[in-house]
Amino acid sequence: MANFKVSRVETTPFEGQKPGTSGLRKKVKVFIQPHYLQNFVQATFNALGADRVEGATLVVSGDGRYYSKDAIQIITKMAAANGVRRVWIGQNGLLSTPAVSAVVRERVGADGSKATGAFILTASHNPGGPHEDFGIKYNMENGGPAPEGITNKIYENTTTIKEYLIAEGLPDVDISTTGVSSFEGPKGKFDVDVFDSTSDYLKLLKYECFSYVQKQMSFCFQSIFDFPAIQKLLSSPKFSFCYDALHGVAGVHAKRIFVEELGANESSLVNCVPKEDFGGGHPDPNLTYAKELVARMGLSKTHSEPNPPEFGAAADGDGDRNMVLGKRFFVTPSDSVAIIAANAVQAIPYFSGGLKGVARSMPTSAALDIVAKHLKLKFFEVPTGWKFFGNLMDAGMCSICGEESFGTGSDHIREKDGIWAVLAWLSILAYKNKDNLGEGNLVSVEDIVCQHWAIYGRHYYTRYDYENVNADGAKDLMAHLVKLQSSIDEVNKLIKGIRSDVSNVVHADEFEYKDPVDGSVSKHQGIRYLFEDGSRLVFRLSGTGSEGATIRLYIEQYEKDSSKIGRDSQEALAPLVEVALKLSKMQEYTSRSAPTVIT
Repeated sequence: MANFKVSRVETTPFEGQKPGTSGLRKKVKVFIQPHYLQNFVQATFNALGADRVEGATLVVSGDGRYYSKDAIQIITKMAAANGVRRVWIGQNGLLSTPAVSAVVRERVGADGSKATGAFILTASHNPGGPHEDFGIKYNMENGGPAPEGITNKIYENTTTIKEYLIAEGLPDVDISTTGVSSFEGPKGKFDVDVFDSTSDYLKLLKYECFSYVQKQMSFCFQSIFDFPAIQKLLSSPKFSFCYDALHGVAGVHAKRIFVEELGANESSLVNCVPKEDFGGGHPDPNLTYAKELVARMGLSKTHSEPNPPEFGAAADGDGDRNMVLGKRFFVTPSDSVAIIAANAVQAIPYFSGGLKGVARSMPTSAALDIVAKHLKLKFFEVPTGWKFFGNLMDAGMCSICGEESFGTGSDHIREKDGIWAVLAWLSILAYKNKDNLGEGNLVSVEDIVCQHWAIYGRHYYTRYDYENVNADGAKDLMAHLVKLQSSIDEVNKLIKGIRSDVSNVVHADEFEYKDPVDGSVSKHQGIRYLFEDGSRLVFRLSGTGSEGATIRLYIEQYEKDSSKIGRDSQEALAPLVEVALKLSKMQEYTSRSAPTVIT
């Protein structure tokens, strides 16, 4: 058993170490500066306080992007020096963000220990590599992101930090092999447990039943999904499947879950080997960046696929986001969460007793609102950031939630969960097709979506992202939009001067949220223009980039008339798009004639 001692290293603050909605994200060149990562980690330990740190069990893993392996060794040595009792690391340092949450909530160590928090090393859907992005965030004992009270303390500490603690003499841990390594320090024993990255996560997702023959009783250990039902769907010669991990960490889980457990062909998996630079691609599961999957599903404008799979899905770098596709058909994330909620009780065993409530982020379309009203469910509209959903879930007020930014999840963990969303869709497809896998035509993804629109109406929806724009110009644009809201009549005059066929604005505000659980208030969460016909325009500055400013524009046109739900999306949205761009003076403030990405 190796011994180590604690060193106190003098340091000075760095500017700009304020965590955003999902932690601290910067370019790798920023993080590799001497003391930079160490300052943030020590500021986090200080914010948590000795009572939460000394004797604690921490998870330290991430999406495997460049600099992760170095960061894991640094954080492990700092944890030891700060009195942490044990660190759990996914094999090779790989754990998707939802898997981390599952491990924190569900895993029990050989000595009966439970995790009390986690450092997740990820910049989510941002590119990776020596010249790209790195990120770190802290999750609490419930498996969810640290609340603003903690992140504010972390930031305050980064502005005054003078020293950090690190274990001297503690060797680097081999994270490629599972097993426990034990060390001795000034405060006693310190263990590092490298464990299988998928087992705990899989155990949570799987639904198993067995019979106890001696007493002629059957027991169900219900987790989430009925795997045999999904197996039956995937084994049907009529059904085909494709999953693209975009070289992110979800690839670690995909083979175990989809191939070994559910029986999908290994050829169904695309880009499922995690890479530090995500294969040079952008690990964001949308129609712009998931090019290979889009082509395979028959949606490419330059490639014609003669026989696309029935179902396709993609993940982002850390596996918490998803994109769902049918044969030549794209499901918007806003529609996806609404459709999952509408079918959950019938199709997913975990929800067979009913839903506690549903929630969406403010920029997400109101498709979920209509489902909630129809099914008489509690409904919540929250700011962007999964921690707001977590509060509702911890209070037993929400079962299913989602964000338009390709994030969907439930109260099984406290993070969005990309593989959960894929399994939810496969469960719905299995349920809808339980009687026609032998004969008859399959109920397709497109059929399910169109049936949903026929009942609830269609929310035509798009998002325009203007990335890395001048920060001052972005702030001026937002100030301009706030100023316009002082007179709704004036706004409507401006709109009618742009497009006479657009409905009137009936309400405009800067979204503010009072948490019904803890009473905390979150201000300046985005600028909304709500129209008489149920349509919306939303403008928001995003906090997920690593430099510059990102303006996100959300455009939603609601259509109740069943004869008009089959229109082309661009055609249906064109009037509102024109209004949004001219009303905001987007080109004038950003010097951009077109968005970086349209989803």
